[in-house]
Amino acid sequence: MRRLVYRKSRRERGREPERAKLHVAKGDTVRVIRGEHRGREGKILRVYPKQFRVVVEGVNIVKKHQRATTPQAESGIVEIAAPIAAAKVMLLDPKSGEPTRVRRRRDEDGTIERIAVKSGQPIPRVK
Repeated sequence: MRRLVYRKSRRERGREPERAKLHVAKGDTVRVIRGEHRGREGKILRVYPKQFRVVVEGVNIVKKHQRATTPQAESGIVEIAAPIAAAKVMLLDPKSGEPTRVRRRRDEDGTIERIAVKSGQPIPRVK
């Protein structure tokens, strides 16, 4: 009879999940290209590189029941933007405003610049 080996015992413990290299950053304007919210545009509010997810303003709004943390605060149902997969959003071309793929180019001073594939224009980083 074969010995039973559990999968959990085989995995490495305490290892950090891989951090994905994202094509978008906080503050970028993107368009959702897949799913329920397809076609909507918004600004990226937060990026989760370990989960490969982003929070886009006005997209994937969910209702959350929130308890008052202090006696003065109010409890109730609040609407917040939930994260969606980063693969479902596409950066907008600075020239035409259409969604475009992104290419990376290293400048002479060593900084990495993002280039829109459609127009060849550099995409500025939002501070």
